[in-house]
Amino acid sequence: MSVDPARFAAEYWSVRPLLSPAADLPGPFDDLLTLADIDDLLSRRGLRTPFLRIAKDGTVLEAARFTGSGGAGAEVADQVLDDRVLAQFADGSTVVLQALHRTWPPLAGLAGRLAAELGHPVQVNAYVTPPQSRGFAAHYDVHDVFVLQVAGPKRWVVHEPVHPAPLRDQPWTRHRAAVAEAARTGDPVVDTVLRPGDALYLPRGYLHAAEALGEVSVHLTIGVHPLTRYAIVEALAALAAEVPELRQSLPLGVDVADAGQLAPDLTATVEALTGWLRTADPDEVARQLRRRAWVAARPEPVGPLAQATAASTVEVGTRVRLRGWLRHVLRTTGDRTVLELPDRTLSLPAATEPAVKALLSGDVLTVGQLPGLDADDQVTLVRRLLREAVVVPVH
Repeated sequence: MSVDPARFAAEYWSVRPLLSPAADLPGPFDDLLTLADIDDLLSRRGLRTPFLRIAKDGTVLEAARFTGSGGAGAEVADQVLDDRVLAQFADGSTVVLQALHRTWPPLAGLAGRLAAELGHPVQVNAYVTPPQSRGFAAHYDVHDVFVLQVAGPKRWVVHEPVHPAPLRDQPWTRHRAAVAEAARTGDPVVDTVLRPGDALYLPRGYLHAAEALGEVSVHLTIGVHPLTRYAIVEALAALAAEVPELRQSLPLGVDVADAGQLAPDLTATVEALTGWLRTADPDEVARQLRRRAWVAARPEPVGPLAQATAASTVEVGTRVRLRGWLRHVLRTTGDRTVLELPDRTLSLPAATEPAVKALLSGDVLTVGQLPGLDADDQVTLVRRLLREAVVVPVH
């Protein structure tokens, strides 16, 4: 963006939009995605739903209108058909390539780095709009968005929120009438034409609509799914299940629709919960939150065949590094070193802790030079970590 990271974090993050002209940025975004790349994705990559949506005049089209069988040997019925996409696009529909952080390598790398730096999960979509068309009416997103204009001009009109800082289960359709009224009568906070190389940051909840002008327009949306204070509430609620007083049954015959009957148990619940909250373990709350955040953010891709070969041939002199963007926590319990990963926990001998710490540093290290273990044990450890996709080979 056009301000330094510290200022962005203090003045803009989750608070207000920020427009960044191309002249204030390091360069254009054609290293991330081009029109030719989009044609390649739509015609040669075997995309399936939900990796593609198509919308016209604010309405998402049924997938059957642009998908079908892939032909001999690929009879899956929901594959994207390029000729049907062409027909819809020529008719004025917007093409939405979803989850490009899973299908397009340059954007996978960008999303992984951003998620690691921001501390919040990241997704990337691309919106391809034909000339003089609007894909979606005014709406808000439940995640923060960085808009990167890739090709063609697109006019953006942004209004203040009608429901500030919405949660994931509070979509704009809950406030459809208020959104439409605000977009129709309110003064916009941003009304601008983005051109290739321009960027726009929108906090979740800000109303926005975008319209292509005289040529095909493409923008990327980098969606940041923020962890919120309400996520801490949810973590506390999950941990509160361990409080015996909160697991007590309500009385037999209780009418839960009667506030008077419910009042004694409500009072007892609030008292028990309040007392427990004062003793809640921050480490347990952090453990709950990291499970949620880690699973939502993918680490660096690994090649299964290359990884398996590296594990089977590891020897003194093999060079490895930590897998990029892999979330982890290392702790020692008794005679074991425990490595917590997003989807599993590895238990290793306590003697491996110095070597594992070194490997988790992110530096490129050589088997035979790891601390605390002899050469054979280093080979054994690195073989295990390669098989578990914790480290990757460096050639």
